[in-house]
Amino acid sequence: MAVANKNQYWNSRLTGENPASPTSTNENDAWSGSGGSASNGAWVTTNSTYAIGTATDSSMVTMFSFNTAPDNGAVLMKLDNGTKKVEVKSKGNLTQLDLVGDTTVTISDLDLGMAEANAVPLLLRLTLDASHNAKLYVHEIINDTDGNAAFYSVAAASGGGGTNAFSNTSGSVNWFTVYFSKYGAFNPEELMLSAFAQDTLPRMGLSIVAAIRSCTRPYIKKYVDNSSIVYGYDLSSQMLNRMKTPTIHVVFTRVSAPEFAALGGSKVNQFYDIAIYVTTKGTNYEDSYRTGLNIMGEVFDELYTTTGLNATTDSLESYDMALDSKMDDDETICVHQLNLSYKRRISMIQR
Repeated sequence: MAVANKNQYWNSRLTGENPASPTSTNENDAWSGSGGSASNGAWVTTNSTYAIGTATDSSMVTMFSFNTAPDNGAVLMKLDNGTKKVEVKSKGNLTQLDLVGDTTVTISDLDLGMAEANAVPLLLRLTLDASHNAKLYVHEIINDTDGNAAFYSVAAASGGGGTNAFSNTSGSVNWFTVYFSKYGAFNPEELMLSAFAQDTLPRMGLSIVAAIRSCTRPYIKKYVDNSSIVYGYDLSSQMLNRMKTPTIHVVFTRVSAPEFAALGGSKVNQFYDIAIYVTTKGTNYEDSYRTGLNIMGEVFDELYTTTGLNATTDSLESYDMALDSKMDDDETICVHQLNLSYKRRISMIQR
């Protein structure tokens, strides 16, 4: 998938209330089902199934814990696209779960009973796309410290045609949060749980990364590998040394809303500051300097012509650039920096 746009969102959001009658009814679909009760900020069920229909590709996020473990094989989460399905099932204990599709993957070392010190409920994101590929993310983690994929994947199983659901027919489960989107199979970077966070990192920072990666201008297309065009979560020297130069790092540095654009705060004008770093390296600093400037020039040209083009809701407001110069005899790395400022009008009602 790609970053969720403003028309792709969580169409159901539960935070411990009755799934059949959500507290907020603003773009918040109810689930069909019965049973359970509210307790300590969770909807506690012992024998309930709550369903919400089917979708071609979908995402479900749950935060839950066990009071007592459901039986081995009991279904906790299910996504069904009308043709195939994927399920998260209990293993009958407090440390393991199964991701079940055409094959089964066991997730271990969990604290489902919240027995550890400073324990938190388990946060799972299950996605199923139109090509029947399913992924499971634990605590919203995409990659481990070495940059390797840290999520679980299976092909969906035959036997679809049912509904998307969360459930337990045995044991006792605390459902603290259940979010569902019928608009796509989104990973944790593409659709975040917070609407404010979604408007900042994915729709601003990560969308800039995507725009640069799709650029067909010669230096970016041929000199810079897509794997070297990234969001700058980690700008440490250790991380930079792992990457092949030239590199382009996009960093979302600041957001502000000096004033509300409508009474009651229904709309706000938000300003976003983006810093872009182009890093080149070579034995000849002059060549590195020019190569970096050519790449940075193409970054600016691409963003200037493809982003911030709507003066009323999304506008590129200003920019400045700092060019690096060699100050030390041993210096071989050149880093140019481009700063962009965007202005967007955000509706705070439809979140």
